[in-house]
Amino acid sequence: MDDGYRNTNQVSDDYRYQDGNYDAPNDGYYHGGDEPAQEEDAQSDVTEGHDEDDEVYEGEYQGIPHPDDIKEKQKRAPAVADEYRDRADLMAERMEDEEQLAHQYENIIEECGHGRFQWTLFFVLGLALMADGVEVFVVGFVLPSAEKDMCLSSSNKGMLGLIVYLGMMVGAVLLGGLADKLGRKQCLIISLAINAAFAFLSSFVQGYGFFLFCRLISGLGIGGTLPIVFAYFSEFLSREKRGEHLSWLCMFWMIGGIYASAMAWSIIPHYGWGFSMGTKYHFHSWRVFVLVCALPCIASLVALKFMPESPRFLLEIGKHDEAWMILKQVHDTNMRAKGEPERVFTVSYIKTPKQVDEFIEIQSSTGTWYQRWLVRITTTLKQVWDNVLYCLTAQYRMNTLMLAVVWFTMALSYYGLIVWFPDMIRYLQDEAYDSRVKIFDEEEVSHFTFNFTLENQIHRNGEYRNDKFIGMKFKEVKFEDSLFEDCYFEDVTSSETFFENCTIISTVFYNTDLYEHKFINCRLINSTFMKEKEGCHIDFEEDNDFLIYLVSFLGSLSVLPGNIISALLMDKIGRIKMIGGSMLISAVCCFFLFFGNSESAMIGWQCLFCGASIAAWNALDVITVELYPTDKRATAFGILNGLCKFGAILGNSIFSSFVGITKVVPILLASSALVGGGLLALRLPETREQVLM
Repeated sequence: MDDGYRNTNQVSDDYRYQDGNYDAPNDGYYHGGDEPAQEEDAQSDVTEGHDEDDEVYEGEYQGIPHPDDIKEKQKRAPAVADEYRDRADLMAERMEDEEQLAHQYENIIEECGHGRFQWTLFFVLGLALMADGVEVFVVGFVLPSAEKDMCLSSSNKGMLGLIVYLGMMVGAVLLGGLADKLGRKQCLIISLAINAAFAFLSSFVQGYGFFLFCRLISGLGIGGTLPIVFAYFSEFLSREKRGEHLSWLCMFWMIGGIYASAMAWSIIPHYGWGFSMGTKYHFHSWRVFVLVCALPCIASLVALKFMPESPRFLLEIGKHDEAWMILKQVHDTNMRAKGEPERVFTVSYIKTPKQVDEFIEIQSSTGTWYQRWLVRITTTLKQVWDNVLYCLTAQYRMNTLMLAVVWFTMALSYYGLIVWFPDMIRYLQDEAYDSRVKIFDEEEVSHFTFNFTLENQIHRNGEYRNDKFIGMKFKEVKFEDSLFEDCYFEDVTSSETFFENCTIISTVFYNTDLYEHKFINCRLINSTFMKEKEGCHIDFEEDNDFLIYLVSFLGSLSVLPGNIISALLMDKIGRIKMIGGSMLISAVCCFFLFFGNSESAMIGWQCLFCGASIAAWNALDVITVELYPTDKRATAFGILNGLCKFGAILGNSIFSSFVGITKVVPILLASSALVGGGLLALRLPETREQVLM
């Protein structure tokens, strides 16, 4: 019965201090996890030989070394205080410690196995990534309705479309940097909480300015999820599983797009799904859609409370015992799921890097509470800034710059085109709609009551005398050089309707939305406007809105084959070939857009482009995680993802400005950016066989 105990001790001695330094076994292999299954009473048998009067350390049989043993070994170390050592020496020692930890941690994760714990975390973090995907689509789907509900001008619509990316850009850099100092789990909770709170609030606010602010802060919160999620999940994966399972995780971004498209399609057209409070407050169906889109974020936030912090992060900041307990939890969870609960976690000690950060905790008796918090915040932000600068040091500068170019070119072309596709489809629809316009010349109508909808018409040189326009709707109607005399307009709603060079005599407008700006160069003589409609009103169901939801749904669904292929091949052909090949194939797809002269053709080419480009996105996520050490990983990912969002803002602005003018510039710009970024990506180092530093 003592054999199991001796085997465990033998494994524990493989990792030990010698003269204050950590030594691994000389054979180059990790020793652990190979012991035979213990008998049921093995745990009680290992206590044989202890006298009742002996003091038993609480963690002795959990594998945690006794503090007295560690202190005794440290006494034999050279008695040179850290404050008297050169910082360069301390950093060199820390780097050596990190290299030893990287290889030991890889072996520990392999011993823990890949099973129930990783799959549980996979779905929890997948919901957070799904929330990020939803956020990208929300504003685009609500704009057609929100512009009528809040009377948005073209410039306001453009700002609302870009404000989310601006918030995500700031959030990626800020929250990604904080995740390397405060922890992955804590910062992800903060990120999701900010997004959920302000997304929920934005569905209720009525004013454009407040709605814009809420979406900005909501974007800032969700911007931190992408760098944190990938850094967090990668630190629970072994080298053989990392590329594949990080690629599977990317599928949740696609699921977020599908979810947003399906919810928009099923909720927004139902204008009755809402309520009003007087004439000032309106809660229309698009606001219900905004609420529903916050559900993945809330679900992830709740589930994340039951998940542990990354043990790799805890080891970096010297919290050995917490990290050990979490790794034991991972091991035991996976072993129980595999039907091997008797398997013992054999690791007793894990290397922790030398701690060199200069952080002084302020005592509660020092200064006021806000002074203490101010010092803590400024100190943390300084550490984040130091991490940002570290990514540009000689060791990482070239990789960072090349990755920055690849991320930027990919974002410029991808986000530019996914906005350009729907705009081009709308343009083609508008052209077809305008071609069906009905023109009425020199018509004379008198003593007639209009109580039906007029749509897509132009009336020129007409005369309307003693006519009544009651309870009707104008949609895309223009009156040019016409005369209205002794007419009466009541309860009229209009969309894209104008009176140009008209003469209006002794006419009454009661409870209409025919505002002053709709009368262009008109003469109003003895005419009266009474009780004008306040605010904007959603009265028309746009047929092309349904097609836009369908286009986004198909575009999101089209990346499924690319996701599957990239996940299966990521660890076989490598990250570099995946990025370069995907970007070059996507560039070729761009040239086919010259032949997209119909709605169906544009939809088809969009699906092809999205399906080809997703592999590059997945490989970029993986290689960014693997190129940087643990204490800089989320920071570097946040910087590059923030640059990605900046590229998205430029792409949206540039590509949308050419809609209806020319297709040549967007296509050439996207394809050249993809070719340049793809060729540069081939010069990045391959990380397929690399352990996480």
